[in-house]
Amino acid sequence: MSDDQSRLERGDRVRREVLGDAHVDRSTTQATDFTRAVQEYVTAACWGDIWSRPGLDRRTRSLLNLAMLTALNRPHEFSVHVRGALRNGVAESEIQEVLLQTAAYCGAPAALESFRLAARVIEEVRQEQEHAAVELTG
Repeated sequence: MSDDQSRLERGDRVRREVLGDAHVDRSTTQATDFTRAVQEYVTAACWGDIWSRPGLDRRTRSLLNLAMLTALNRPHEFSVHVRGALRNGVAESEIQEVLLQTAAYCGAPAALESFRLAARVIEEVRQEQEHAAVELTG
């Protein structure tokens, strides 16, 4: 197996563990001949090389991503990473604290938008969990 292939496989595994199979499957299925190259790059470089490093745990990486994506004003990726942060065991109160920190250093408009997005994703996750619990007991 080539090094590039092992990076891609490691990245795919980590990406699925953090973001979930549904998200990764949707991203790869929707990739076109044009966008497939960037999907593979992100999977290998971001997930296979960076998220796989031992220096920071996944919770810390999630919190950093939320702050950086707020600063960069990347609402789609921010929402994806709120879901990932929750999967990584980040508490809602910790997400709130990160976003308050961004208000001080990135500006209130950026933080307000991220608060709105985070609240929406948190509510979606709650509803999904309630639905899953009903199905299990049902």
